[in-house]
Amino acid sequence: MSITFAKKHDFDEVFDSLKVFRLILEALSHPTRVVSLQAYAEKLSGSNPYFMAVAMTLLDNELCFNTCEDRQLSDEIASLTHARRAPVEEADLIFISRAEDLKDVIENAKDGTLIDPHKSATVVVRNVVNEHAPHCWLSFIGPGISTNITTLVSEVVRDTLALRDAQCYEYPQGIDLLFISDVGDLFAIPRLVHIEQATCVPHLSPASKKNLYSYPSPQFFVDYPPQNHGLRALFAQETV
Repeated sequence: MSITFAKKHDFDEVFDSLKVFRLILEALSHPTRVVSLQAYAEKLSGSNPYFMAVAMTLLDNELCFNTCEDRQLSDEIASLTHARRAPVEEADLIFISRAEDLKDVIENAKDGTLIDPHKSATVVVRNVVNEHAPHCWLSFIGPGISTNITTLVSEVVRDTLALRDAQCYEYPQGIDLLFISDVGDLFAIPRLVHIEQATCVPHLSPASKKNLYSYPSPQFFVDYPPQNHGLRALFAQETV
């Protein structure tokens, strides 16, 4: 009698994890630069394959995570990574699917210590865009930014960064943020990158979005070409 085992996914734990890790590292090294997880998420299934691609890359049985009471995602991550579930205060990696969980997570996520600032949480946020909600132009300063970067962000990104900056972490403590859209576009704001200036704008019409994407101003794309900028993460997905 022979037993056949069926794989739950086609994601290679070695080679695909390495490629996703390099993409995440690129995003963290170049704040607001967009990288795509789509090719790797397609090899996974479940409630959120983009979150799963990050989990499969960053988690192992020595780390712990929290999914903000998303039981299905929690079971999927635990099954494939063997990482431990933990309260928000102890989790190394925290996944946020709902905007209403932002405040509790940002206020309670571990922010490292003065001696070991890297022992802080990485928070992965679903970047849901509502084209009828206000958006903000944000200017960032910090490591990885050679000159001031101004980018247009969604309401979710704006609120997350505002909550994080309100914590007034002591340097060099803080939390790293990964924002992932519903089409797998990821960009990062590391713990030492902060908002220098914010300007809110009304909701954008489809024509305005097209013009912004097709004809960027010199200020908008300071360091990066259009295809690698955070605007793609904001508008390349379907609006809800």
